[in-house]
Amino acid sequence: MDNDEVLGHLLKIESEAAALVNDAQAEADRRVLEAEKQNHAVYEERYRAEGERLENEFQASKEKIRQQYQTELESYDKKIASLHVDVNRFSALLDRLVTEES
Repeated sequence: MDNDEVLGHLLKIESEAAALVNDAQAEADRRVLEAEKQNHAVYEERYRAEGERLENEFQASKEKIRQQYQTELESYDKKIASLHVDVNRFSALLDRLVTEES
C-alpha cells in the first residue's frame, strides 16, 4: 500500500466515523425531544389535576364559611328579635341626652 492508498483509506474511515457521529447526534436529539414532549405532557396533567384539586378545596372552604356566616347571622337575628325594647326608658334616655346637649 502506498501513501495515497493509506491516506484515502484513512479519509474513508474518518468519513464513516463522521457519519456515525452525525447519526448518533440525530438519534440523541430525537430522544431528547421525545423525552421533553413526554415530560411536558406529564407536567400539564399534574398541573391540571393540582389546579382542579385546589379549586375544589377552595369551593368547599368557601361554602363552609358561607354556611358558618349564615348560621351566625341567623343566631344574631334571633338574639336581636328576642330582646325586649322598653320604649318608655328609651324615650327618657333620648330626652335626657338631648337636654344635656342643649
